[in-house]
Amino acid sequence: MSVSDPIADMLTKIRNGAAAGKEVVKVPASNLKLEIVRILKSEGYIRSYVKIGQPGLETLEITLKYDEAERSVIHGLERRSKSGRRQYSGYQSMPRVFNGFGTLIVSTSKGVTTGKQAADNKVGGEIICSVW
Repeated sequence: MSVSDPIADMLTKIRNGAAAGKEVVKVPASNLKLEIVRILKSEGYIRSYVKIGQPGLETLEITLKYDEAERSVIHGLERRSKSGRRQYSGYQSMPRVFNGFGTLIVSTSKGVTTGKQAADNKVGGEIICSVW
């Protein structure tokens, strides 16, 4: 089965895994997915991640994070730029997620970063997804 949007597929697996209370979610690895997961970890949305398997058949193992009441710390995860409709933003007009309480993940010419870091570095780019 070929997935037309592997990033949306990864976000859906994370969202569904969190809703089902799973501890670990596995998705096929890619450099872009690795960067997105790195940001999710640095922003505190997931506990950890590890890349396993041999080159060409690598998998990302993402350990989800829950609060004391065992609710997922990810309340929402939304793909913004889709294959049929790409969404771009300049650094001056970078959208905010839940008035600054969420995180925007943006692919810029300087790599994948958060919307806040992109605005601080004065670079715009393609808005990949938002997390809150």
